[in-house]
Amino acid sequence: MPLLQLSGIKKRFGATVALNGVSLAVEPGEVHALIGENGAGKSTLMNILSGGFPADSGEMHFSESPYAPAGPSDARSRGIAHIHQELSLCPHLSVAENILLGMEPSRYGVIDRAAMSTRARQLLNEFGCDHIVPEQIVASLSVPDQQVVEICRALASNARIILMDEPTSSLTQHSVQRLFRVIRQLRDQGVAIIYISHFLEEVREIADRYTVLRDGASVDTGSISPVSDSNLVAAMVGREVESIFTHHASPTHSGTDTPILEVRNLSFPPRLASASFDLYRGEVLGIGGLVGSGRTEMVRALFGLARASGTVKLSGREIRVSNVSSSEQIQNNFGYLSEDRKGEGLCLQMSIADNLTISRMSDFSRAGWIDAAKQKNASAKIIATLGIKTKSADTPALRLSGGNQQKVALGRLLHQNPDILLLDEPTRGVDIRSKSDIYKEIRALAAEGKAILMVSSYLPELLGICDRIAVMSRGRLSPARAVVSWTPQSIMEAAIGDAAPQQNAG
Repeated sequence: MPLLQLSGIKKRFGATVALNGVSLAVEPGEVHALIGENGAGKSTLMNILSGGFPADSGEMHFSESPYAPAGPSDARSRGIAHIHQELSLCPHLSVAENILLGMEPSRYGVIDRAAMSTRARQLLNEFGCDHIVPEQIVASLSVPDQQVVEICRALASNARIILMDEPTSSLTQHSVQRLFRVIRQLRDQGVAIIYISHFLEEVREIADRYTVLRDGASVDTGSISPVSDSNLVAAMVGREVESIFTHHASPTHSGTDTPILEVRNLSFPPRLASASFDLYRGEVLGIGGLVGSGRTEMVRALFGLARASGTVKLSGREIRVSNVSSSEQIQNNFGYLSEDRKGEGLCLQMSIADNLTISRMSDFSRAGWIDAAKQKNASAKIIATLGIKTKSADTPALRLSGGNQQKVALGRLLHQNPDILLLDEPTRGVDIRSKSDIYKEIRALAAEGKAILMVSSYLPELLGICDRIAVMSRGRLSPARAVVSWTPQSIMEAAIGDAAPQQNAG
């Protein structure tokens, strides 16, 4: 008898059908991968299981008993913990308070803070993150470290089933392997894991069985080992899909070419020690390296979000990065895509149309008034270009799946139309077909003469669409070389090693 059995689960949100008949069986001590495109219903199903909202119809059985949680606390008390795709931490509380929220140890009705810190430290150490201090305020942590806290909170509940929705989206490769080790330990203890990921290599490494969702329904299930990636992708999108990477001829630059952006000795201690490179029109320059190596600090400094030192020239004109603002950089035709779409990339309560056009409202405003019809027309073109799944441009961004939110964040740059695009993890949390759409758009922008600087932790992405690659290691950027001179192994070796400061960039 399965530990969890779902049959015919349906859910609507107004006119939107989120789930249209999902059936799923999960055995004790198995890792069950739930895969599908953005908007296929994966997160909706996880929220139903964790008590976020009820199903409209269908049957659920947990441990051979009918299951219909009254809310998240009810689901947690019955043995189901949920690690959300978007972090759901309390930023003003400490690490220990977040990890043991609702499970605080107490003596005589008073919270035992010493015991709380001890338990939190134990969980952090098991995950290999003893650098995170239990008493530290969560808001002061990096996004990857906040992800670790989220995972430790689920582990603290001693759940029988753990729902993991894109748990590796902000983790370093080293932390991913630690997470997989923890998952295997839990599996050996009889805990079941429902694991959502858009990375098929992750699914193959950690999962025992899989279920594919498409358009809100379960369309395929079975053991992961005998099925091919092409069959999984075909089940997800309903057809065979060619390589997601667009074949292109990398541009070549001679010594007489003038770069649009020249960066020398850019520094923002303690993370960014020194970065020097040239960026040309019509190219995609990829930045590899480990999370926390200084990549994000580099692009934030270039966009005026950090007071850095160094020399930056735009078309030969020097920009004072020590006091330039992001609004000035927008005027200088820079565009920036943050790795944190929820905290920085989007105004979640605002409509898709407002999010897409907020960086350049001048196209449809006059005397302080916005022409809503023109705004919707412009938004509709971007929605179609990127394949954003929505009924209307008036839909709040909050109601979109994570992957579709990411496409809205990228769509804002399409409307802004900058000359230089700074992209930090542009396909985080995005499904395979959407990745393909985004890659094609990036290459199309490069073909139009845009200069693109792209930070990515996904090696196939760097090698698949970039023209040149440089690698950040311990805050120092290596010289950029043609993509053909890199391999996955050489990128990782450069990322783990201590890259020497370069004398010449380009």
